[in-house]
Amino acid sequence: MVMQTFADSFFQEAKTVEASSASACYFPLDNGRYEVKPGFIPFGSSLGNGEADKQVFQIDGNFAHYRQTKLLARGERLSKYYQTCNYSDGVASALTRSGLPSGIARLIIDRLTQEHPHYFHSQQLANGDLAFHCQLTGEILYLDANYELRQVETQGNELFPPYASTLDAIAAQVQEDITVICRCADGSNWLSAVHLCYPNHWSAEEKVGYDFTTIHAPVAGMEKINRRASAIVNTMIVREPMVRFAWGLSTDSRLNHHPEPPADVSINEWQGRQFDRDNPRLFLRIERQVIWGLPEYDAALFTIRTYFRDCTEIKKDTRLRSKLSAGLQSMTPESLVYKGLQESRDKILAWLEEV
Repeated sequence: MVMQTFADSFFQEAKTVEASSASACYFPLDNGRYEVKPGFIPFGSSLGNGEADKQVFQIDGNFAHYRQTKLLARGERLSKYYQTCNYSDGVASALTRSGLPSGIARLIIDRLTQEHPHYFHSQQLANGDLAFHCQLTGEILYLDANYELRQVETQGNELFPPYASTLDAIAAQVQEDITVICRCADGSNWLSAVHLCYPNHWSAEEKVGYDFTTIHAPVAGMEKINRRASAIVNTMIVREPMVRFAWGLSTDSRLNHHPEPPADVSINEWQGRQFDRDNPRLFLRIERQVIWGLPEYDAALFTIRTYFRDCTEIKKDTRLRSKLSAGLQSMTPESLVYKGLQESRDKILAWLEEV
């Protein structure tokens, strides 16, 4: 009975943009085509969401659910959702004494305190440590001069498992997934840290440590982009911050679609890709991805914020419905397979036309 309750908790769904308060709203297929391209937009560009478009970390009325999903994922098995490779000791020795963890942690803390001063603030202590206060979770993270996690002060129950690092602790305070890309002096690159509690059919364990080309090899239509992998990674690291979007369709609004389902859950019910014409549930799953380069560390922070839009509502808007239909029709057979839509695309198109 306990195991069933635990399994059931993984199926809780996030509120859609339409049902959330203070949620940013995006529609990344406005040109009516499914495209595999970098699609970089200067960070802070106005996309119709006011101040939210200028924020790396967006907070809305759905925060409690996003937080609970992360805690649940960590409690299932932390290594399933959080992985590092040459991120702390290895990267630190290759760079400066304080190393990359300090650079990434400082960047995230600075952005959070600037973007949301009513939720986050930091305090320099007499011993040189930093106390980072998170009002949304009631936690205080104590970091040393190198931004290494020393202690966590919580309200209520103890965390399980305890935070493994500064990145793990900070990632649990936001609604974004976090990854870090690093590069060596010889130009080689690798995914050095992944905190991925809202995976969209990919795994932190399978991707960590690999380079850009290897990571994206399974993506249909990536061949041209992968031939320019080194140039794209260089752009991510040395250029001004950027934002890009990715999208797909899901038959639920569940944040966690790890390719390995939790114990006692079947893969078919877990995938969220079985569209039923007789009981249609369909959601546009949108990822807002922010890339913030740290050229002094030859690295880049890459955040992923997941949103859901209810396609039942999209259907009611003639323009949006037309764009979504056109986007689906533009997908290649390979892209349909990759997105899990090869069996349901035509059924979805027919349903969209039913007004």
